[in-house]
Amino acid sequence: MTWHKFPLSTQLELLEKGETDSLSLTKALLERIKEKDPQIKAFIKVTEEEALKAAEEADRSRKEGEKRPLLGLPLAIKDNICTRGIPTTCASRILANFVPPFDATVITKLKAAGAVILGKTNLDEFAMGSSTENSAFFPTKNPWDFSRVPGGSSGGSAAAVAAGFCAGALGSDTGGSIRQPASFCGVVGLKPTYGRVSRYGLVAFASSLDQIGPITRTVKDAALLLQYLAGPDPKDSTSAPKEVPDYLSALKMDLRGKKIGLPKEYFGEGLEEEVRLKIEEALKVFKEELGLEIREISLPHTPYAVATYYIIAPAEASSNLARYDGVKYGLRVEAQDLIAMYKKTRSQGFGPEVKRRIMIGTYALSAGYYDAYYKKASQVRTLIVRDFMEAFKEVDFIVGPVAPSPAFKIGERVDDPLKMYLSDIYTISVNLAGIVGLSLPCGFSGQGLPIGIQIMGPHFSEPEVLALGHQFEEILKLYERYPEI
Repeated sequence: MTWHKFPLSTQLELLEKGETDSLSLTKALLERIKEKDPQIKAFIKVTEEEALKAAEEADRSRKEGEKRPLLGLPLAIKDNICTRGIPTTCASRILANFVPPFDATVITKLKAAGAVILGKTNLDEFAMGSSTENSAFFPTKNPWDFSRVPGGSSGGSAAAVAAGFCAGALGSDTGGSIRQPASFCGVVGLKPTYGRVSRYGLVAFASSLDQIGPITRTVKDAALLLQYLAGPDPKDSTSAPKEVPDYLSALKMDLRGKKIGLPKEYFGEGLEEEVRLKIEEALKVFKEELGLEIREISLPHTPYAVATYYIIAPAEASSNLARYDGVKYGLRVEAQDLIAMYKKTRSQGFGPEVKRRIMIGTYALSAGYYDAYYKKASQVRTLIVRDFMEAFKEVDFIVGPVAPSPAFKIGERVDDPLKMYLSDIYTISVNLAGIVGLSLPCGFSGQGLPIGIQIMGPHFSEPEVLALGHQFEEILKLYERYPEI
């Protein structure tokens, strides 16, 4: 069977009907990874032995009549999410040998639901980047064109799903790190509401922005995974104490007459014409086929989002990364005294982009500059939140591009941080506001590269956003297109 072409929900259906078993499915995917991943480099570590053992256990449980919702389904995990007994490196030399003694809450939930973990995927070091070129180990390539980036920072997870190494993976999104790679790789990526999914066990980058979410082939699959990832967690004080709705049932909800807002700020200078045309074609589908009303809106503080984000995120990163000092865990470079050991460990352990952000963040938080930078950025963040709150009084959804362009060439922006940062211009505001953001394919460029569209909704509007995404993708059925590897 061509397992790599089956969405997660189809794989689950075949497992439940007894038309295949988890061991056969897992073996087939591991074989594909072994054969194709040397070209793409989506995985930092493939956990073959553990995966086969978990698959055998899943088959045994199913024969004994056990009913678990994801029983035997193979998934991949971004390597900044803690996995007990399996290295969690954050694609950084400083954590190259770190093996967590515990599972992140999302891993505990996936295991309880019966999922099989195939391995850990590559990312930009500590999730800081938009191309997966900042990994300390190797860059990941886009399955649609090996000369291009898969996006970042969850580039390994998006590439793994696009290449058919798995039908679902976990990523994390701090400023677009699930949605932008999903767009570049032609798959689906969901950034849930901040607090909808526990962050316990996610290695922190920027704690007020980070959120774990699914990357899948279809929106239905994203709903399936979110069902078992979402929910309150006593181990995470920022997780929301809210009931989890039935996301799969919600996919069928009637959305006719709902209103879509198009932010005029998202369609100005910098947006490539091919992307604009594909978004316009998608809007016709929303209007003519799905019966939604479309109107222009304004998110007036959008021009300040990138500057705001690149003060708040590095400030939080400089605090969070202070713990990597060579004393407690991770890399330790010996020196003549404690201060020299700190300096050598952090100099050799962190890559250039991480160092850049630590320095920006430390400067923004330093005496005399805190009010001018961090405090001011926090005030602007409040204005960005208000923009969305006002917009959602008028419309039910906000729709726009995910990125200004399709996937760019490897090496093209690596020496130009500003150009790289601007590739997140349409995704950053969603994190600053803590709302829902969904990226899904809406077409292909003239060169055959995927282009994504972004659907945004108010806090905890995942059921509605997923429903709109699902109904849209069922008309275009772009998930039936695969890269030839």
